[in-house]
Amino acid sequence: MRSAAATPEGDQIRWVELPGREPARVYVHGLGATSPAYFTEVATHPLLAGRRSLLIDLLGHGLSDRPTGFDYTLESHAGALAAALTSADVTGAELIAHSMGGSVAVVLAARHPHLVSNLIMVDANLDPIPPVPGSGGSSGIAAYSEREFLAGGWEEVRDRVGSHWWSTMRLAGREALYRSAVHLARGTVPTMRKLLLDLRIPRTYLLPEADGPLPGTEELVEAGVSVVAIPDCGHNIMLDTPDAFARASAAALAARDRK
Repeated sequence: MRSAAATPEGDQIRWVELPGREPARVYVHGLGATSPAYFTEVATHPLLAGRRSLLIDLLGHGLSDRPTGFDYTLESHAGALAAALTSADVTGAELIAHSMGGSVAVVLAARHPHLVSNLIMVDANLDPIPPVPGSGGSSGIAAYSEREFLAGGWEEVRDRVGSHWWSTMRLAGREALYRSAVHLARGTVPTMRKLLLDLRIPRTYLLPEADGPLPGTEELVEAGVSVVAIPDCGHNIMLDTPDAFARASAAALAARDRK
């Protein structure tokens, strides 16, 4: 396990690092998750192994510190991630980022272009979503006030999301979980989709085939984003079908390397 200060106050982002050749490959988890749990199998898959790989936990999640004074906007997450990667001497990384992590990765690439050379988003949020009381994920969490969530709303979320997701969600700081969900639902200005369209690096978007078509696919493809549907999986593509995930990711990276 490695760590680096990610805020002026010295809050630490931590990651599991696998040795290998450069440029580095950085794996970024989604809301209430942790990268070692979600990505170890695919990071060590024969099609993806051999690269220096950082399975990194965003601030407030997993192995990383959980500061209660941090605002946990997507922009702040990206800034903290940039500080950690800079401390780790990472430049021009290949980012493979899931769900909220994909949204953070888009902001990171837009604000710190020297850090990212290639981006694979895994069913990432590209647009704001309305808070919906009683729903799962960020929209359900964002329907509470912070006071309501901390006072007991988190228990309702725990019961809704189930034991599998809660096994990593419970590691997140409660302020971190709430504020991250609120800002993920709120999105960025301009939106993550607009930031993604304007990037000038190789970009690939993986989604579950059953959830397609991805809204705005034509515009994304016209902007150079490869949109790849993966069969027989849900939102957690890397967990549901690791072989297919590794094949799609390796193919995307190889195709970009040839260009």
